[in-house]
Amino acid sequence: MAALPGVIHSCEECMAVTTSSPPRARPQAAREHPSGDPRFTLIDRTLKRFSYQQDALIEVLHTAQEAFGFLSEDLLIYVARQLKLPLSWVYGVATFYHFFTLKPQGKHTCIVCMGTACYVKRAAEIVAVLQEAFHVEPGGTTADGLFSLSTARCLGSCGLAPVLVLDGEVLGRETPESTLARVRQLLAEHSDVASSQSGDAVHVTNGGIHEPI
Repeated sequence: MAALPGVIHSCEECMAVTTSSPPRARPQAAREHPSGDPRFTLIDRTLKRFSYQQDALIEVLHTAQEAFGFLSEDLLIYVARQLKLPLSWVYGVATFYHFFTLKPQGKHTCIVCMGTACYVKRAAEIVAVLQEAFHVEPGGTTADGLFSLSTARCLGSCGLAPVLVLDGEVLGRETPESTLARVRQLLAEHSDVASSQSGDAVHVTNGGIHEPI
């Protein structure tokens, strides 16, 4: 079907956003965000780089998440207004892709693919093992803020099933046991670093000698 000028078209398979509208003119000086948070200037730079085109939505959301750690409602509203897109559309894109999150994430993150190929190769067991070991539900973060667990519809690496993304690294042919071991190692390393930093603190004894606490 031929594209109509000024109409946004969407693909149900990939949620790709395109527009046939030409770049819109914007004022030379972008208006500062009411909050005064300087991180919004990073979003503004990306908006300017792509001339505020609506098909740059995913790039803008990436910038927003990198700057703030997650996509809050305030961020989604800001992006929607700047790109003149319906908030429902921006929210739909943000929730469709596994690499976007609407909640604060832990120090370490694990995304388990639940696509068909991964599911038949024990992906659900991987999730269950992590849930039990760290007392966290998919989409949640542990009470200490160290570990976040989530699932994705498909990570696009079916040939490596089951697949997961651990702290940004794609890992294939995982098992519940290997995944649990990896996560435990990451958390143990974090604990070791914290203990080491604490051990660097000193106090002065009665004799004036500085000793590690």
